[in-house]
Amino acid sequence: MTDIGTILKEARKEKGLTLDDLQQTTKIQKRYLIAIEDGDFAALPGKFYVRAFIKQYAETVGIDPEELLIKLDENNAPKPKEETEATTRTEAVKREEEEKTMSPILAGLIRYLPTIIIVVIVVAILGTIYIFAWGDRDRNSSTQIADNSQSVSVSSESSAKSSSSKEKSSSSESSSSTSKKESSSTKAKKESKKATKQKITNTSAAGSAFVYDLENAPATNKIEMSVSDGATAWNAVSANGVQVWQGTLSADNATQTIKIPENTTTITLNLGNSKATSIKINGKKFDFLKENETLTVRTITLNVAQTTAQ
Repeated sequence: MTDIGTILKEARKEKGLTLDDLQQTTKIQKRYLIAIEDGDFAALPGKFYVRAFIKQYAETVGIDPEELLIKLDENNAPKPKEETEATTRTEAVKREEEEKTMSPILAGLIRYLPTIIIVVIVVAILGTIYIFAWGDRDRNSSTQIADNSQSVSVSSESSAKSSSSKEKSSSSESSSSTSKKESSSTKAKKESKKATKQKITNTSAAGSAFVYDLENAPATNKIEMSVSDGATAWNAVSANGVQVWQGTLSADNATQTIKIPENTTTITLNLGNSKATSIKINGKKFDFLKENETLTVRTITLNVAQTTAQ
């Protein structure tokens, strides 16, 4: 797969572009561009990004991406095992020799193997029937003992009433204890749910660039964008450096929903008219205007931290 990286690298040099130029144009991180040129596709986030990065790189340097993607698929395809006529003949000779050297006893066992298997199954069935029959006899014996105990309890009615009163008291205490345990369990569940609630925190702000931590996020995130009445706004969304959507929103096209690829660690939002744009992340309103509400154009970076399984 190194030849794919070599083709792209030579095309970049012919265009007179540096890796920094390419990073600025494609928004692909420089370390991923270096990995592509070195053929180290395992360093990229996943198969989806390998194809997306190669396609975007090729289009930028003026190469047909389809040819490179076909080459990538051919390199990743499993190679069929080649079997020569000599190999087939050698294996046939080995099987004949093994059959000749097989002892008569082993050959007899193989011949009667189906019969042996049937006998074992029949014995297992009979054993199971015997175990169930023995269990029924034990249950019948226990029932007789219980009947005898019941006749004895009838003759001592006053003693049974006293015992029943004690059992009711014990049952009441047990019920109270169970209720307390259930209340404690419900409280723990509420606290656990509160702890895993999605949280967005601003960590830095420099000019029109803002960085936030998106904590307790799901594996797959959803961004919803809309604009106020009478306004228009050009916006773009990228996941791990790859643009997944861009367009101009207005009141006519209502809300735009963008599904972010699974296990994305960085989401970038480029807002052309942030004062007129409303954003929801996973159904929760993202109040980004509280960090300098006078800005019109801004770039927002979300570092995604997924929910940890309890």
